[in-house]
Amino acid sequence: MNSISANLNVMIKASEKASKTLIRDFGEIEKLQVSKKGPTDFVTNSDFKVEKIIIEELEKARPTYSLISEERGIKNNKDNNNTWIIDPIDGTINFLHGIPHFAISIALKSNDEIISGLIFDPIKNEIFFAEKNNGAFFNNQRIRVSNKNNIQDCLFAISGNIGSELGFPSRKTGCAALDLAYVASGRYDGYFQKDLNLWDIAAGIVLVKEAGGIINDINLNNLENINVIASNPNINTKFQEKLHNF
Repeated sequence: MNSISANLNVMIKASEKASKTLIRDFGEIEKLQVSKKGPTDFVTNSDFKVEKIIIEELEKARPTYSLISEERGIKNNKDNNNTWIIDPIDGTINFLHGIPHFAISIALKSNDEIISGLIFDPIKNEIFFAEKNNGAFFNNQRIRVSNKNNIQDCLFAISGNIGSELGFPSRKTGCAALDLAYVASGRYDGYFQKDLNLWDIAAGIVLVKEAGGIINDINLNNLENINVIASNPNINTKFQEKLHNF
């Protein structure tokens, strides 16, 4: 694989350090499922702990960069051209129910463009990352979107209130970051969701693009109510036509 940038290296180290806490806390969830109190407060606490570790690591390496994170919101530092965008646990509801499908997501926005993205699934030990003009990777192997042409042979990830009238096979998995990572690696052929937050999808944007996929233009100054349509290039037009109904 190509050499990775110093910034991506910082992102990988931060996510690996934070994942140790996440894996340990996930192990506790099962015990909490059976208690009356339930795991909700515990999960909120996990979110904060994981975010704190990530932010500390990123700030140690890049003290001037700005930050946008799910729990803390926006923190403007000296360098407003470079902003970390962090989601400590994307797929919190899965995490809360003891379902091992969630991820740490970190992206770097530079001059109004996502230039690096990392999505790390600590339970499956799967790391997806990409940098602008440097390709997309899964556990250090180069990845590309699928090349299917027939929409009936495809599998799509969707979310929101969509019924079965779509006319194509689909899944709702509860983790936007992994949905986009799976499109980038060809596991899914496309993904659609409305009303997302920027931290859910920032890393996925550069992953899909660098893996040769198509993703709609996203205004990075919007933090919420973002709609995303991503897919392999062969089926993008057909996919958009199918989605045009809503």
